[in-house]
Amino acid sequence: MSSESGGSPDEQALGPRGEEIAENLRAVRRRIDGACAAAGRPRDAVRLVVVTKTYPASDVRLLAGLGVREVGENRDQEAAPKAEACADLELTWHYIGQLQTNKARSVAAYADVVQSVDRVRLVRALDAGADRHGRELTCLIQVSLDGDPGRGGALPEDVPELADAIAGSPRLTLGGVMAVAPLGVEPARAFAALAEISTRLRAAHPAATMVSAGMSNDLEQAVEAGATHVRIGTAVLGVRRLLR
Repeated sequence: MSSESGGSPDEQALGPRGEEIAENLRAVRRRIDGACAAAGRPRDAVRLVVVTKTYPASDVRLLAGLGVREVGENRDQEAAPKAEACADLELTWHYIGQLQTNKARSVAAYADVVQSVDRVRLVRALDAGADRHGRELTCLIQVSLDGDPGRGGALPEDVPELADAIAGSPRLTLGGVMAVAPLGVEPARAFAALAEISTRLRAAHPAATMVSAGMSNDLEQAVEAGATHVRIGTAVLGVRRLLR
């Protein structure tokens, strides 16, 4: 997987859309800088994943030119062709949406990280898909912090079983945990709960250090709670639009 870079191409050559993204990206990076400083964490402890769902491959190319190295998608039917169109770029693709088991083979063909693993059956399907494509995937356990089945995620008490299943899969690596702050819950409290789950996970699986938390509206609270990856879409790319 590639690391984040702070590329600085000639913005005069970017065009209006590229300039808009560049300005937004600078603002988000400043927010991450400030959040890390406030939390007493080194800046390189937090990585930016730009969520490109509903945006065209041309935006992904602009992001790559601006130094972004990690992008996130949440629908296979959109992500698969977009990843293929950008196959020449050095990018790490994160699949972050709820994933049906029958889509696991397709996702395993292009995703480097699957952040939404929430059941053992999906673990098996991803391992089989990765084996079919001769690839290896990093998997994060998506944790439900409110028990709402409509939003996906494993219950905290199910995390150990899932972790063991991932760690025992030949083609999968256990990366850590992911969560979305529940509606109506103070993000800082939600992310503190996720941090506790991460601590317990690392007691059994020390290498599972990734904590994916925080989006455009709550990245600061996520960084304060120890997030290693923040998933930012709107703050970088603007209000979501339908693909043309």
